[in-house]
This record gives sequence, structure tokens and C-alpha cells, in this order.
Amino acid sequence: MLSVLKNRASVRKYTTQPIAAELLNELLDAACRAATTGNMQVYSIIVTQDTAIKQALSPAHFNQPMITQAPIVLTFCADFNRFIKWCEQRNALPGYDNFLSFTTAAIDALLVAEHFCVGAESQGLGTCYLGTTTYNAQQIIDTLKLPKYVVPMVTLTVGYPAEIPQRVDRLPLEGVVHYETYQDYSVEDIDRIYAYKESLPENKQFISENKKQTLAQVFTDIRYTKEANETFSTLFLNVLEKQGFLSKKE
Repeated sequence: MLSVLKNRASVRKYTTQPIAAELLNELLDAACRAATTGNMQVYSIIVTQDTAIKQALSPAHFNQPMITQAPIVLTFCADFNRFIKWCEQRNALPGYDNFLSFTTAAIDALLVAEHFCVGAESQGLGTCYLGTTTYNAQQIIDTLKLPKYVVPMVTLTVGYPAEIPQRVDRLPLEGVVHYETYQDYSVEDIDRIYAYKESLPENKQFISENKKQTLAQVFTDIRYTKEANETFSTLFLNVLEKQGFLSKKE
């Protein structure tokens, strides 16, 4: 299992081989054994296999081709709808229309998504996480008919790999692991931790192609800009309010 984890790479191209229903059900069942807050399981998984629905989802993910090419698209949602209805039907007063409850459900959804990913890859399948889910959450809500108290968190494409991509770089452990307490980074620490990433030919090419001086500028000026972050933050906060997690108190 450690080799599966260490060798993981995002797969963006898939064969036409379908995923057997029995295997999919086994993977979903295993994924739902993931840790969950208070054993509430405040998440839902939307399984999309229909071509028309995948095509409808595609614009929300900036029309990345793996959405329509992959045999299965999974949307993992923070979901307090089911739990609230259960409480109300059992004479219990729910108090989950708040940001902490959303955070709880979001954590649950991400845990089950990663559990599914590891299980799928252990069975020879390839997966790819799409971070675009929260960017255009309202479009996904509309397409998948998500009710109040349900918010899409992450999308996973799943299929048999048409190619095995190379692993992307990762920071050394000293860059992300802290023992006992958080140890803040000195200038020298930052230089050392990011040295390998900055030395890679493909990253140097990114700098050149984007006419920047440093790799960091590619991130701040091109890939994840302040303006885009603020725009999508506003959109997502609006979604949280509409879906019931930021109720305004009188």
C-alpha cells in the first residue's frame, strides 16, 4: 500500500474500458469506512456516468477533457441535509446552519474522497482531483440538483489509465513536517526547501514561457492571482450563504 501512495500521479487520460459496477460498489463501500466526525457521515457522493450530465458538468470545470473522457466522475459533497432531516424526524433540534458545521462536513467529504482515491489506485485505476469544484460550485449545484445544506467540495475523475504520467515533485519532508511545535522558516530554510523545485527544467520552462523572473511569480501573477482568489472567494461565500451555512442571525 505504501508503494501505491508513494507512486501516485494524477491521471488525465483514460481508456474506454468501463469500470465494473461490482468494483465501483466495493470502492464506494471501502471509501465510506473513512474517518468521520462523530460518526455522522455528513457527506454525499454523486456518481456521474451519463454522458449528457458529464457534458453539463464540463463548463464548471473549465472544460477540462477528462470530465467527459473518464468513465466515472465523482463529486464529493459536504452534506448536512440528510442529517438535519433525520434530527427533525426524531424530535431533535438541529443547529447546523453555521460555518463550523460546513467545515465539519467539508472535512468528512475530503476524507472519504481520499479514501476512495487510494482504494481505486490500489485496483489499477487512475484518478485526478479537480480543484475547480469550489470555483464554480453554483454551476455544479444546479447541474446535480443539490439541495440546501449540500455543497460540492471536490471532483474526482476515475478510469483505467491510457498513460502513466510521471510523478510531480514534492517538497522535502523538512518543508512540511514539524515536530512538537511549529518551527517558523528562516530565509535560509525557504531557499533550501524550494531549491529542488526551482531547479527542475520544467519549472524553469514555466518561468521562461510566462516571462517571469521566479517560479513564485508564476503562481502569484499567472496561476493563482489575488484578483481570481478574491472573485472565487466571493462566489463561494455566496454559495455557502445560499446553501444555509452562513445564515444571518437577527
